[in-house]
Amino acid sequence: MANSASSTAPVPSATRRRVFISTMLGNVVEYYDFTLYGTLAAIIATQFFPSGDSTAALLAVYLGVVLSYAIRPIGGLILGPLGDIKGRKFVLILTIALMSIGTAGIGFLPTYAAIGVAAPVILMISRLLQGVGASVEYTTAANFLFEHEQGRRPNFIAGVLNSTASVGSFLAAGMAYFLSVMMPGNAFADWGWRIPFLLSIPIAFIGVYMRNHVTETPEFEKVLKEAATEKVKQTPLRTALRYHWADMLKVIGLGAGQRIGSYTIQAYFVTALITAGFPASQALLASMLTYAVGPITSIWGGYLADRFGARSVLLTGYGLFVILTVPAFYAIGEKSILLATVSVIGFTLINNLLAAPLSVAYVLSFPPEVRSTASALNFNVGTSLIGATAGLVAVWLFSVTGSNVSFGWYMTGACVVSILVTLFALPKALRHTRPAISLSPAEAVS
Repeated sequence: MANSASSTAPVPSATRRRVFISTMLGNVVEYYDFTLYGTLAAIIATQFFPSGDSTAALLAVYLGVVLSYAIRPIGGLILGPLGDIKGRKFVLILTIALMSIGTAGIGFLPTYAAIGVAAPVILMISRLLQGVGASVEYTTAANFLFEHEQGRRPNFIAGVLNSTASVGSFLAAGMAYFLSVMMPGNAFADWGWRIPFLLSIPIAFIGVYMRNHVTETPEFEKVLKEAATEKVKQTPLRTALRYHWADMLKVIGLGAGQRIGSYTIQAYFVTALITAGFPASQALLASMLTYAVGPITSIWGGYLADRFGARSVLLTGYGLFVILTVPAFYAIGEKSILLATVSVIGFTLINNLLAAPLSVAYVLSFPPEVRSTASALNFNVGTSLIGATAGLVAVWLFSVTGSNVSFGWYMTGACVVSILVTLFALPKALRHTRPAISLSPAEAVS
């Protein structure tokens, strides 16, 4: 990327600011939806599935999580190449529109009592639509930022972008908590839960407008110009699969532990706290606190990775996970909300420490002409097979063992795999200790 960036004119600061805001807003929407669905899983189970077996209904709700991520590799196969052919900007507008339609659809959906089996079917369709939209949202947004930034502190930039995931999650958990506390009686469980889903509509309008008014990246415009000059047919999917499959596998293994950690925080911790006997309001409050502190280590981890190297940050983060994940799940079962909250917050801080260098690996491990395609494939395959199944695995392990600790051992094993990749197969994009252009953290986002 450094070579390509050096041959393009610097991007004006005003343009960079617009790019930051527009890309980060989409990331907020993606994680707002995911966290909202996971946070309200217990309520959704009663609204859209037959009563009688609460465990089966909850598993069915988490199946919606799995489906929304199972469809992502397919969405990546379609939208990823579009980013390399029609442009990063085009795909960013499309993704935020699709995600918001899927989210708002749940807010409008009649219950099982009203329309029967059609309710869970439409619910799953809404999740699939959201999954297609989100399939390339994060990687395209990161790509859009990296290419506009032209080599300036890639890990720090990734950390700032990832911090907006916590913002989206905080808004979702905060809205659910506020409404659950403020609404009288059973109003929130009956109909108030719809309000947070419907709020995605105005956010979508703002996001589409902003993304429509940013410029395409200089690197992509250069790729298009070179392809036109040399009369080369663009085949990003075939090229990525043929020449970059090994790098994609490395990146998937590198992110395995953190993928599970992310979706544990966003979709399972509230359920784990409730099944451990804590009131829903306390579980939601603990969840909100994790999203409030998450951005701290997300940005700090990016800063450290640019200064000292990504390998050091990855080994530190995954090493802490190996040591502390099982104790964290033990703490949740100790019936102390204070101890459980501290454990969940610590878990979140470690998870976000890893996010920035992993985001750089997901995207910058590949050349500009296939970057959108390859990043979409590796990110979505890893997320669908490893991250999105975390909720189902956790619920199943709990039903078998009666304890959330068994899931802690499962995640610890995934973190060991990621440590081995860090030590012996670290992607080339992370094998550096200094960025191509040295800027202070304040200058990087100015």
